[in-house]
Amino acid sequence: MSQSAGRPAPPGGGPGSVGPGAQPGGRPPNPPGGSRALRRALGYLRHYPFDATGALVATLLVSVANLASPQLIRWAIDSGIDDRDRRVMLLAVVGLFGVAVARGLFSFLQTFLAERASQGIAYDLRDALFTRVERLSFSYFDTVQTGQLLTRLTSDVEQIRGFVGSGFVQLLAAVVMFFGTVVFLFELNWRLAIATLVVVPAIFFVLIRFVRAIGPMFGRIQGIVGELNTTLQESLTGMRTVRAYSQERAEVARYRAVNDRLLDANMVAVQTFSTNFPLVFLLANLGTLVVIGFGGWEVIGGRLSLGELVAFNSYLAFLLFPILTIGFQAAGIPRAGASAVRVFELLDEQVTVADRPGAKPLVESAGQVTFRDVRFRYPGSATETLSGIDLEVEPGQTVAILGTTGSGKSTLVNLLPRFYDVTGGAVLLDGVDIRDVTLDSLRSRIAIVMQDTLLFSGTVAENIAYGRPEASSAEVEAAARAAQAHDFITSLPDGYATVVGERGVGLSGGQRQRIAIARALLVDRAILILDDSTSAVDATTEEAIQTAMDTLMRDRRRTAFVIAQRISTVRDADLIIVLDEGKVAASGTHETLQAESDLYNDILGSQLVADREPETAGVGA
Repeated sequence: MSQSAGRPAPPGGGPGSVGPGAQPGGRPPNPPGGSRALRRALGYLRHYPFDATGALVATLLVSVANLASPQLIRWAIDSGIDDRDRRVMLLAVVGLFGVAVARGLFSFLQTFLAERASQGIAYDLRDALFTRVERLSFSYFDTVQTGQLLTRLTSDVEQIRGFVGSGFVQLLAAVVMFFGTVVFLFELNWRLAIATLVVVPAIFFVLIRFVRAIGPMFGRIQGIVGELNTTLQESLTGMRTVRAYSQERAEVARYRAVNDRLLDANMVAVQTFSTNFPLVFLLANLGTLVVIGFGGWEVIGGRLSLGELVAFNSYLAFLLFPILTIGFQAAGIPRAGASAVRVFELLDEQVTVADRPGAKPLVESAGQVTFRDVRFRYPGSATETLSGIDLEVEPGQTVAILGTTGSGKSTLVNLLPRFYDVTGGAVLLDGVDIRDVTLDSLRSRIAIVMQDTLLFSGTVAENIAYGRPEASSAEVEAAARAAQAHDFITSLPDGYATVVGERGVGLSGGQRQRIAIARALLVDRAILILDDSTSAVDATTEEAIQTAMDTLMRDRRRTAFVIAQRISTVRDADLIIVLDEGKVAASGTHETLQAESDLYNDILGSQLVADREPETAGVGA
């Protein structure tokens, strides 16, 4: 066999470019269900019937054109050159030119249509994955690394796209070319065909051994790349912490250690490629020697024409390409299968917090909240975070929630918008179990400001109007004024049109919190949850914000739950709840609890920030 057919590119660009997508440590390269997951991915081709069918037809026509070329060469030699027939030579040349043009056209259609179909499938998968991620329950994100989710939406989808597009089409073309070539070899001279095809089982043996070796290597490489991406993502998102603790060298060392493992794994894969393929080409050249030796003997004996010998050698060259392609695609199938398993695992992940059958929209809400014997345990936890919580909150009340570390303060307020569902008891809004109303209508009645404020890439105005994109500029400004954010916003280079960096980089913690508060005030909802939302502002700003918010909440239309760190916030609350080890240890007003609860007084003295006079407040907000 001849090497002139060339070596097809490995799927995904070779061993050094294997995409990420495995969990740390890697999955098996051909996990249970990998073939089933790939068949499911191929099922997406039904969304693109014209492209898929066109690519398959073009693939068959390319194979027909390839198989026709040696026959025209044989005809040109035997009937044109030997017989000195210029007309036959001219027709053969014209035929070869037509075959070349047809092959080029069909190759273009094959590549273009297959790629267009595969890009459509990648689009569908990315869209479906992002939609699923947006709807998955918070309990799922408690156990899954963000970096691993990113690899599923990017490189895992790309692995599937590569197989469904070029990989599957190349595999089909290789199978057609292999069997078509074998048929023509036997049709030309069955004795020579048997003699030359003796090396084919040996080539397949080497390729099978190669596939078995390279499959686990690809799995390990995918796992290490997943670790590398996770390390990179953690380092980038935690850059300020890294710099604050002077851990740049440690992070570089951590990244380099994983990078070294990736390099070692890739070099092992490269060595496997380098060891096996020279042997494949050696066996292929042995086939060529058989053609020249035994085939030449057949020509001399008059049992084979010179044109048939040339055509036979051309077909033998064609045979190597499909064999190598089948080998490469066989190595890529486990990798694509592993990616398909991860992608469909995410798509099939159950949403644990969802609308109940028959759930009705919440039309209006007065803001009355009841916790009735509420119990909650995080998935996988052996102990309850909340146990037997009974609480009645009237419309318009401000409830301050205090407690020891790990007592369940944030968990309690997270149950109200159904970030998690109770494992026992019930949470009621205006006397209705919140599980009996639709999630969208429930959350549209609740505004939340977290301590860890997140701003999106975009302008300041867009961040404030995130919950109400249709809000007018005047409404955005009014919310910013109420949150004491207007003055600093107007001092920015472009005012409300200033583009903030990723996660609000470029703004101080206090500025980000005030924008988040303005965002919550703009949506004007019946229930307001503030999770220590003024911890990053100075006393003067906090007092102004608190005054504005008190005005907004005292009109009997807003019920507020406040997890606070300042005594002033707690002292003015209508109701104070003290949590300890997931239970209500005490409840009442500030004066009542001061007189009756030792735990409350301990928290006042050890956890809460005392009120400061405005003139002594710091300036860094």
